Amino acid sequence: MLNFTTKDYCVPYDQEITAEIISEFLMENRNRIATRYQKLSDAYETKYCIFTAPQKEKWKPDNRIAVNFAKYIVDTMNGFFMGVPVKVTSDDKRTADYINKVDAYNDTADLNAELAKRCDIFGKAYEMYYVDPNGEISIAVFDPLDAFMIYDDTITRRRRAFVHVYVDAENVTRGSISDENYVKYFKLDPSFMWVDEPKEHGFDGVPAVEYVENDEQQGLFEPVLSMIDAYNKAISEKANDVDYFADAYLKVLGAPINDEDLPWIRNNRVINFEGDGAGNIDVDFLTKPSGDETQEHLLDRLYHQIFTVSMVADLSDENFGGASGIALKYKLLAMNNLRATKERKFKAGMVQRYKLICSNPVSGMNNDAWVTIRYKFTPNFPANIEEEAEIAAKLAGVVSTETQLSTLSIVNDVQAEKDRIEEDQRGLLADSQALREVFGVNNGT
Repeated sequence: MLNFTTKDYCVPYDQEITAEIISEFLMENRNRIATRYQKLSDAYETKYCIFTAPQKEKWKPDNRIAVNFAKYIVDTMNGFFMGVPVKVTSDDKRTADYINKVDAYNDTADLNAELAKRCDIFGKAYEMYYVDPNGEISIAVFDPLDAFMIYDDTITRRRRAFVHVYVDAENVTRGSISDENYVKYFKLDPSFMWVDEPKEHGFDGVPAVEYVENDEQQGLFEPVLSMIDAYNKAISEKANDVDYFADAYLKVLGAPINDEDLPWIRNNRVINFEGDGAGNIDVDFLTKPSGDETQEHLLDRLYHQIFTVSMVADLSDENFGGASGIALKYKLLAMNNLRATKERKFKAGMVQRYKLICSNPVSGMNNDAWVTIRYKFTPNFPANIEEEAEIAAKLAGVVSTETQLSTLSIVNDVQAEKDRIEEDQRGLLADSQALREVFGVNNGT
């Protein structure tokens, strides 16, 4: 029997991954999708439980309002983390040229943003690598709804296989399992069976990488999902109260109303009765006690706690409007700390990406070319160019030119900027020498 108490799917390092084991993993993954991952996906897509709650009686207001905090939290964090694309460089020109080619071919700026977003939603996401019909290495992105990784049970957590599942045009569930050497294909029709022949993939290891948001593999808004549901319920009930007061029952005591008078009173909103001389007619509306203050208190509390616990800043807060420079960074400190953790996890995945890509003979690269690759992540802080320029000017003569230039957000590539500066200086020297020759300075005149 396999143990499903851990977050990962594990098979002992010396045990073969059989069709029976894969079938058990597929069944467990369907269970995890139903109990967790589908809820996270639905929350991001504004499919909250408020919309499926039992309907109230027809005579009661039944508003269903959802405020999609989940999408706001994910998109805000993703813009902060990946708004400035990751810069991938190498000191080796041949490696740098090939990496630039692979990145351009796969549009990795968009791919990285999509990976980061799916990690924010589900707590993890996957990349799979393959050689396409054009003979180029391509990258595909998946989330836990349609893929999972199998590891061994050792301390190194070595990847043993990657499983991708999909439903074809004939509504048949199919998939592939990629181990260290081959890609094998299967279908569930209805039971598990192998199809086609295994194919060599050419990569040095399982041609896939798992990216995680954190060690707990927890999505960004997952800890506050119950608060989001509570907020949606509270604001929906508040809308119901507004409808209730707009359609409050009219109470008439001491005077008869016939059926012909009721529509006229409702449409014209005018009530006039002759008294009986004793002043015993009472006309008003039935209203229940107002809980507006209590509701507002709850909504405010939930609103602030959602952003506090998720550690993602509410950029619509008016306090952000007048902040600049170091003050703004302090306000974004919690989110930046969260980003720093995410960066370390994401970088580990990118290292494995280029290690696998360079290992395939199609790349034409040495297996160890990935060692020379560097990764620069830049948080998407609002830039104050004037303040940055002042800081950079004060650093002149104190730190290296490279460090000085790195403080400027307008400089995307420090080395390229240094090269341009040196080229400009050579041009100025050449112009100066030409002027000296024109005016005869070199001849002493």
